[in-house]
Amino acid sequence: MATTVRLATFNVENLFARWRFRDDVDPADANTRGWVVEQTRFEELGVDDKAITGAAVREIRADVLALQEVENVDTLKHFRAQTLGGRTEYPYVAGVDGNDPRLIDVAVLSKLPITRIRSHQHLMDPGSPTAALFSRDCLEVDVEVRESESKSTTVTLFVNHFKSMRGGRPATRGKRQRQAAKVKELVTGRFGSAAPGDHPFVVLGDLNDYLGPDGGSGIDGLVEWDQVENVVTRLPEADRWTHYFKGGDEYRQLDYLLPSASLARASAESVPDILRKGMPLRAIRYTGPRFPGVGTDRPKASDHCPLSLDLIIV
Repeated sequence: MATTVRLATFNVENLFARWRFRDDVDPADANTRGWVVEQTRFEELGVDDKAITGAAVREIRADVLALQEVENVDTLKHFRAQTLGGRTEYPYVAGVDGNDPRLIDVAVLSKLPITRIRSHQHLMDPGSPTAALFSRDCLEVDVEVRESESKSTTVTLFVNHFKSMRGGRPATRGKRQRQAAKVKELVTGRFGSAAPGDHPFVVLGDLNDYLGPDGGSGIDGLVEWDQVENVVTRLPEADRWTHYFKGGDEYRQLDYLLPSASLARASAESVPDILRKGMPLRAIRYTGPRFPGVGTDRPKASDHCPLSLDLIIV
């Protein structure tokens, strides 16, 4: 018996309860004196952004949704209640406060039971032993896809939000390399080193880097690992972008769904979906319809696009 589960990842861009950091604020500086809300550092997050973000989440119809840049579980539950139909629509929530000085975390909303949560935020960076390895967390979440009298079928998610390219891609590459290597280590620690891809897991999230011929990527060791598949490559090359950076006028894939090799084979006929209707108007490469109210820069759903895939679980 096969079960179809629609899995998605979405960086919802500063899903805060009240405040959004301004573009010219260094988050480390903003947090040096504790959580201080000053008009020079923060501005109120408008309800229009959240409404459009909610519209994007509703449209992708995910059974299980991995999120990045969520302030905390309480904020996520409020967002669920205000825009997603409440607990009846997504009864299960997973999230743990992580390492980011801006207090943005990774989290999961699910229609299916979440049976296990494990945080890896405590791991230290071998390249800088006084710093945490994961910029936010690598949140390990088990989702029960099927249950019968004899056995249950579980898919394990490794939800990530890697180090950003702020400060320059080359200067920050090493951090992402170490994060990617540790994710592989966590997968093999859970499922064995011989053939972890035979087990049902997905690495997903905002990896904050892209592949390319220049050799400058910090994530290629993970994304091109033969135990997973970068399912976005099932799309035409011009359609693979999930993020628009106005500073360099760059359309890149920064968001990833990497199902294990066995899950990818079972889902070989599934084509990923990248929803761009919530992108700001300045992302002119996208010429399709947008949600009502989307502006040139704001309001918008996010600066990232939700990425989803129908997984076939056998």
